This record gives sequence, C-alpha cells and structure tokens, in this order.
Amino acid sequence: MSSAAGDGHGAADPAETRSPGGATVRVRLMAAVVALTATALTVAGATGLALQLRDVDARIDESLTRAVAAVRVLEAEGQADPSAPTEPEARVPWTSLDVLLRKAVESRIPGEHEGVVAFLGGEMKWRPADETGAIRLDTDRELMAWLADVGSDDGTDSGAPRPRTVTTGTTEYRLVAVPVRVDAQPAAEGLVVVAFDRSAATAGVRRIFLTYSAVGLFALAAVSVVAWFVVGRMLRPVRMLRDTVRRVTESDLSERIAVLGKDDLADLAGSVNAMLDRLERAFGSQRELLDDVGHELRTPLTIVRGHLELLDPSDAADVRATQALALDELDRMQRLVDDLVTLAIADRPDFVRPAPVDVGRLTDDVLEKARALGERRFVVVSRADVTARVDAQRITQAWLQLLANAVRFSAPGSTVRLGSEVAGGRLLLWVRDEGPGVPPEQEARIFERFHRGRADRVQHGAGLGLPIVAAIAAAHGGRVFLEHPPPGAGPGVVFVLDLPAVGLVAGASDVSLELVEQHR
Repeated sequence: MSSAAGDGHGAADPAETRSPGGATVRVRLMAAVVALTATALTVAGATGLALQLRDVDARIDESLTRAVAAVRVLEAEGQADPSAPTEPEARVPWTSLDVLLRKAVESRIPGEHEGVVAFLGGEMKWRPADETGAIRLDTDRELMAWLADVGSDDGTDSGAPRPRTVTTGTTEYRLVAVPVRVDAQPAAEGLVVVAFDRSAATAGVRRIFLTYSAVGLFALAAVSVVAWFVVGRMLRPVRMLRDTVRRVTESDLSERIAVLGKDDLADLAGSVNAMLDRLERAFGSQRELLDDVGHELRTPLTIVRGHLELLDPSDAADVRATQALALDELDRMQRLVDDLVTLAIADRPDFVRPAPVDVGRLTDDVLEKARALGERRFVVVSRADVTARVDAQRITQAWLQLLANAVRFSAPGSTVRLGSEVAGGRLLLWVRDEGPGVPPEQEARIFERFHRGRADRVQHGAGLGLPIVAAIAAAHGGRVFLEHPPPGAGPGVVFVLDLPAVGLVAGASDVSLELVEQHR
C-alpha cells in the first residue's frame, strides 16, 4: 500500500474498496456528502428567498390596502363647502369626479418604486406633479392600455378592490385599481391606480441571494475538497483491513492491522485482529490436532500391520495372539475416535442439556460406577444434598474421567476420595488420589490435547481425558483445575470441577466444609 493511499492525501487507489458498480467507497461517500450539502444549501437558500419575497409582497399589499382606504375616506368626506370659505371643516358631497380624482392623486405622495395615476372615462387624466423617486406609470403603454380596459371592473367578487399582479414587457407590477364615482355625475367613471414596480422592489432581495448562491458554491467546493481528504483518512483503516486480508493465507495468519485512534473504525480493526488471533489459534490447534491424531493412529496401525506381516497362519497360538493384539489396538483407536468426536462437538450449543439434578444422588451413582475402575478404596467425603441444573450424563462422564485418571496414577489398594459441595455460589465436584502428584512443570499443560503423563505413556493413553473434562466444564460455564492437598494431609492431587450453581435448591450437607477441606 503506497504512502499516498495510506495517509489519504494521494490519488485514490483504483481498487480501493470498490463496489460492484465500479465506484469506490470514497467516491460514493464524497457523492453523498456533496449531494447532501448541495441539497441543504439549496433548500436553505430557496426557503430564505421565498420568505423574503413574501415579506416584500406583504409590505406592498399593506401599502396598497392603505391606499384604497385613503381613497375611500377622501370620497366619503366630500369637498370643502364653497359657500362657507371661512369654515374649512364644512364639507359637502363632491360635485365633480375630475376634482375628486385630482385630489386623490395630489393627496398620495408616491414612495420608492411606486406610481399613481387617475383615469376618467377610460383615459388617463391625472398623475403626480412631483414624481421624484417614484415610477412613471404613464410611460408603460402596455400597462396604460391594460388599465384603460379595466374600466369599472375592480377585479373583486365583493366590491372591495384587491391587489393584483400585472406583468408587461417593461416590468412586473403589483397594483390596485380603485373605482371612484360621485353622485353629481352618475354616468362618469373614475379609476385611481396605485402600483408598485415589484421587480425593482425585490431586486435587492434577489441580489442578496445571488451573492448567497456564489458563496454557497464556494462553500460546496471547499466542503468537497475537505471531505475528500477527511474521507480518505477515515477509510485508511478499511484499506489497511483490505490489504491485510489479502495477505492472509492458510499458511500465514500472522498479519495484523495497526489500530489508530479510538473511533468505530479503530474498534473494527481491533475486532478483525482479535478474529485473526482466534483463527490463528484455531488453525494452529487444527494442525496440531491433525499431527497428533496422525501420530496416535499411525502407531496402532503400524503395530497391527507389523504383527499381521509376521503372522504364521499355521500357528494357531500365533493367530490368537495377533488377533487379541489387533482387537486391543482397534479398541484403542475406537476410544481415540470417540474422544475426538466428543471434543469436536464440545462447542455446539446442544453439547450439554442442563436439567434439575439431585447432586447428592448423582454423587452416590458416580461412586457406584467408579468401583469398576480398579482395585481402589473409593470414599465419598462430602455429599451436597442440593438440586442444581446440570447435564447429569456429561457431569458423570467428566467425574468418572477424573476418577479413572486417579486410578491410573495411584497404587492398587490406595484410597480415592470424591465429594460434592456448594461454596460461594459454586458447585464443586472433586476427586483426590494418593498418587505421586503432578510435576510442577506439567501442571500448566495437563489439560492440553494429547499431553500425556508418564503413566499415560506406559498405559497407552491418548491424552484426551482431561481436555474432555475441561470441555464439559466450559460448556457448563465452569472450569476444572488442579490443587494440592494441605501440608501434612498426605500425597496425591485434587482435581476440582468448579461449576456455577444454577437453579440451586438447597438441602442439608452431610459433611462440614472444615472436614471437606481436610480431606481435599
């Protein structure tokens, strides 16, 4: 893996974590980041622009509504009474529509982007004399033609003029057309028009959002560049994982991934390293198992083959002796195969089937079965009168294996003690012999497969008995361990099955713990 690909600052490796479609994970993540960022910027900009334009339109419509109200007030007030010139508050109804229209235009001072005109009989009659800062509506002939056609049509269903939008070749207007009449001239029709150049009023808002768009594009480009390097660095453990997995072979499982940081990808790298550790151990154990099995099976096969080759068919005694030897070796191979099958299924969830078991009765049953193992004095030192959830058959198998081991390493006529007890929430099943014990240098290896002590070598043991006991204990969530008797308690060694006391129903104990410790 090149340094550029490793540190995330170089060109993307063409093969790096490539999807079936051809795009790398880095490209797909980049596309997702850019798409999400662009979508967020677009939605934010469009929403802001829409809100600002709506605010501008609301202000325009509010001004147009006030203009309609002002015309209606002026229309209702009437004109000054010409017969009482000294009393300006004296009012009389309007006598001339033209005067009313002129007064309406004069009383409206146009603001920025605003214009006012008055129509009489379909023709423009009045406009403000001073239109500084305002717009000249009369210069837009298309608008004037449209207003002339409006006439008395106020564009409403209820009689109240409402703002409307009119677009011409010059610009876009937001306007209101207020029809005006006077009682003195019922046939005359007048129209006061107040209009805003909406395009000019919203130009400032649009310029702001054009600037926003430019800034957004720059930000999107900056995010893309930064994301490219960040995603590359984030994917570095993934590329290292890919390269490591490619280098791992059946014969070489020593490759490991460098764990960098404390994030999820670092956890992934650690998990893969742990998996490779387990695989290396499993493959190592498998190779060792195959070597040991090959050796163990090769020996009896060689013995049987050698005796068969030297067999004298005419010698009946030789035939019987060879037959007995061959059957003995076949029995040993059968035991080896059975033990290997037991170890092979030890990791299956159905290897043990726990059920409520009377531990005291189980202790007595194991004692009765142990009597057939050899000429030893078997003694039950402690009996736990409790019920616990264990697999009685597997526990019996393990316990008898410990007893058989004690018989193998002890002298005829010696005492083999066994017992069961509950202490500290644990169920302890133990066996003690009076043999020579286990040499200190072998204590750490006695539970390994095919490890054999001196007596096993003499008696052709396969070295699978204690590993089977350890597998049964582990399947129950417990363990098996070795301990030595207290000083002055005599020779021998104690093997203890330490199991969790699951589903325990307590009863009375036959022997005190102090006495148990003495015998153990």
